[in-house]
Amino acid sequence: MQTLLAAWSKSRFHYGWITLAVVFLIMLITAGTRATPSVMMVPLEHDFGWSRATVSAALSINLALFGLMGPFAAAAMQRFGVRRTVMSALTILAIGVGLSSLMSQTWHMLLIWGLLVGAATGATSMTLGATVVNRWFKERRGFAMGVLTASSATGQLLFLPLMAAIVERYGWRPIVLLVAGAAAIAIPLVAFLLPERPATVGLRPFGESPDVPLDHSVSSANPITIAFAALKKASGSRDFWLLFMSFFICGASTNGYIGTHFIAMCGDYGLSEVKGASILASMGVLDLIGTTFSGWLSDRFNNRVLLFWYYGLRGLALIFLPWAFGIQYFGLPIFAFFYGLDWVATVPPTVRLTTDVFGSKDAPVVFGWIVAGHQLGAAFAALGAGLLRNSLGSYTVATMISGGLCVAGAILVLRINRRAQMQPAMA
Repeated sequence: MQTLLAAWSKSRFHYGWITLAVVFLIMLITAGTRATPSVMMVPLEHDFGWSRATVSAALSINLALFGLMGPFAAAAMQRFGVRRTVMSALTILAIGVGLSSLMSQTWHMLLIWGLLVGAATGATSMTLGATVVNRWFKERRGFAMGVLTASSATGQLLFLPLMAAIVERYGWRPIVLLVAGAAAIAIPLVAFLLPERPATVGLRPFGESPDVPLDHSVSSANPITIAFAALKKASGSRDFWLLFMSFFICGASTNGYIGTHFIAMCGDYGLSEVKGASILASMGVLDLIGTTFSGWLSDRFNNRVLLFWYYGLRGLALIFLPWAFGIQYFGLPIFAFFYGLDWVATVPPTVRLTTDVFGSKDAPVVFGWIVAGHQLGAAFAALGAGLLRNSLGSYTVATMISGGLCVAGAILVLRINRRAQMQPAMA
């Protein structure tokens, strides 16, 4: 099937774009799955009496595992192949999410949405995107990564309002069955349409010179060895820690805080779950535009400067958020516009900087460790915001902390890969 499609598309367009579409769908489903608990938080509180801190604890485990699985997933893709790794993860995801419809105890939430879903989504998100882009694209890598990153926004656009409406009318259990079914449907698409690498279907990466030999290389090393070897090599670089810490802040200020708590925060101000989900979905639409454009920009401009503006503007938007709820008609739309355009626009420049510093071969696994920093930040924010909300009765302090971290991140990113930027001026 893949070879026939590659032959058919050869005179029309590069098969890499079909691969990009398949991975976009996988990451879209992953985004929808990871957005589900934000819609379930208040219903679980009502059905079982679970506090937001309890639900946030499960989500913090999910977010941390999602990130920590990244480098090992990237290494597994090198050792066992992208298709086998992704199909295994989607199977675990479909079964785990489906079983959560039966949960009634807090440990069920911790086991399923914390451990199983966290581990499985770690193999089907940003690390997968970075691996596929580095294998299939020599040119337009920034744009391709921007498109894949935007899938998380599209996932919110498609899933959140629908899930919120279902929860409001039928309860939370039907939505987990919907998400489980979506993961199951993706498995045969991966089996039939996702080649291991360009050479598998007789192609070179998009934009690569025809003089370069086809790359059939497969690693025989243990995935755990690959992952820790990449960490050992990268950890000696200051740039790695700057990228790690900036992405920690990115995770803390996006899916860890707003992605997890925004719908519940809207409830504190008298807005329904559907209204909160609709605002979040509108930010997803804006991010689809912003992140794709960010990918285009990252191919053309200084990525450190792009990140400075992204983190700085996100921080200002978050600091404005508590006042936005008090400004009738215009407050939340203003926040949604600026924050939405910036939601995950940081990903394409971060991937580009990682590839520039560590090379295209090591970049996917190193980026997996940087994603771990992103999700540790998300776990920190998900749990911390839940605890602050429980103790203070509002999210205001958590919002100010998140905005302040972004402003600090804007300064931090200017020091990434400075030596490479300075060399031409010094020559």
